[in-house]
Amino acid sequence: MICDLCPRMCHAERTEYEGNGRCGMGTLPVIARAAPHFGEEPCLSGTRGSGAVFFCGCPLHCVFCQNEEISRAGAHGKTVTPQELADIFSALCAEGVHNLNLVTAGHFAPAVAEALRIAKPAVPVIWNSGGYERVETLKMLEGLVDIYLPDYKYADAGLAQLCSEAPDYPQIALRAIVEMRRQTGDVQFDDDGLMVRGTMIRHLVLPGCAGASMEALNALAGAGLDDVPVSLMAQYTPYGRAKQIPGLDRPVSAKTYRRVQEHMEWLGLNGYAQEAASSGTSAIPEWTYLEK
Repeated sequence: MICDLCPRMCHAERTEYEGNGRCGMGTLPVIARAAPHFGEEPCLSGTRGSGAVFFCGCPLHCVFCQNEEISRAGAHGKTVTPQELADIFSALCAEGVHNLNLVTAGHFAPAVAEALRIAKPAVPVIWNSGGYERVETLKMLEGLVDIYLPDYKYADAGLAQLCSEAPDYPQIALRAIVEMRRQTGDVQFDDDGLMVRGTMIRHLVLPGCAGASMEALNALAGAGLDDVPVSLMAQYTPYGRAKQIPGLDRPVSAKTYRRVQEHMEWLGLNGYAQEAASSGTSAIPEWTYLEK
């Protein structure tokens, strides 16, 4: 296929097993791990974990990505057909997880959608992404995804270029999130406080970037997304290429995070705020299927 699934619109040629686009992947899904995961927000992890399926490859390649070992182009995980992926979904759900959590699957959207049609899980399906999605691709998932969990990383084009080589990220991600919100409607929780439907936006605070984070929160409120919960994240840790970039080579200070948290409260945005102790690499899972 000639691929235009993501906003890079690179028109890359992708066969089942190979691709020369930004994501570096073929059209068949490649996974690095499928297992219960307890590192998500409390309303997603619950007591039995979120059934996380981590996909290899990514069109963003953020300089601070903690999953760089699997997100970089050419990462070698387990290649599966849609039927095999559906079987993995079913087996994972049988372990008793609260939901099926698809992490960075946008570049495999057609195959993942096919797998979900083969065996739609009885638990909510989460689309967990960096937010850099085409609306046209998201429409393939309507009726198949119950919860969207996108990042909104930047409202500043310069920061988006520096960190992800995507100066168009602010407007692209905002349009994508509006579409996600349209598909899922209002946030819904069950009697145990677990999220079963809706959209929740994550924002990672970067060191020394309180102003940029406040601008991002302003953009969400200004786009009419003030009723969508925001998960404000303090877990930034210098990782990968970020260790070599002045300013990004250190954790977020408590002062910076507190300023952003206070601004979020001032805007009336509800959601979650991580503890500062969340910083570190202990939450990076073992990549079960990754070839070393």
